[in-house]
Amino acid sequence: MTLDNILENGYAPTDDEPFMNDRQQEYFRRKLTDWKDHILVGNRDTIEGMQEGTRNIPDVADRASEETDRALELRTRDRERKVVSKIDQALRRLEDGSYGYCEDTGEPISLKRLEARPIATLSLEAQERHERKERVHRDD
Repeated sequence: MTLDNILENGYAPTDDEPFMNDRQQEYFRRKLTDWKDHILVGNRDTIEGMQEGTRNIPDVADRASEETDRALELRTRDRERKVVSKIDQALRRLEDGSYGYCEDTGEPISLKRLEARPIATLSLEAQERHERKERVHRDD
């Protein structure tokens, strides 16, 4: 049975198998790639919509509302652009074998965390420590 067949039949990583085995790597590679493709399609649709949607709106309030909507859409797309960069970094980590391991401790990141946030680079505990340090420094 190939990886394609395994993943097509509803495969989901479990703690009962070796961490970041071939199936898990392929699962997360596809998850990341699908997420990136979805974002890129949305960006393309936004650009096309903005190019087509440029029109002269005589009512000042309607024009302001449309400009506000566009600004919000552009901010959202900018955040997604940053996510695409993180997805690319995660895909590189899959290639070099470091994906799924905490950058601080070297320990495996839980599958639950990777499922929820496949671009995670820190374990939950390391992330919480990092956020506590940020709060302390921000409060100074």
